[in-house]
Amino acid sequence: MPAVKRIAPDRCCGVIIDLQGFFLSQVDKRLGSRIKTNTGNLVRLLNYFQIPIVVTLERPLDFKGLLPKEIGKHLGERAQTFEKNFFDLCKDTKIKAHLARLKRRQVIVAGCETDVCVLQSCLGLLSLGYEVYVIEELIFSSSPNADAAIARMKAEGVVFSTYKTLYYELIEAVEGGRHTEKLLEDYGPFPDDLSDSSLQ
Repeated sequence: MPAVKRIAPDRCCGVIIDLQGFFLSQVDKRLGSRIKTNTGNLVRLLNYFQIPIVVTLERPLDFKGLLPKEIGKHLGERAQTFEKNFFDLCKDTKIKAHLARLKRRQVIVAGCETDVCVLQSCLGLLSLGYEVYVIEELIFSSSPNADAAIARMKAEGVVFSTYKTLYYELIEAVEGGRHTEKLLEDYGPFPDDLSDSSLQ
């Protein structure tokens, strides 16, 4: 029987792709607000489990903007931000080298645009042998329909998941699960105010 793939804190890293003001301005304000809140919670969740995070920003920054402060304020010492010129983040040698140094073979993806940079980066990551997990409610596009891009990613081997699924899968990956000394010993008290599901 083939081995079942499970996300584990010591095997994964997070990648937030081009979540910048320019792209957020092209979607409904309510959606943009949800994306910022939910991505901020993702960052907090990854931080708790000491999972490194890579943030990419598409150039030119004076036009595209930076990561929103609501998300940036949660980035910790394990986060690294890179500017990029390519849609596929794997084409940037600095980003590619940084990911290799992390020695994490699972990549959790959020950001935009679903049908451009997210798609091409996921294909690039797959081609380098990474397991790629996209958090479905944390990706978006200015296009009204990105179904074809999502279908293509799934066909190529990208696994789509939800924030809630990731939240509980990371907890379950720790021996004994949530209510154990092991979780407390390894990671400290779990933040009570961290939501277990995304805002809808």
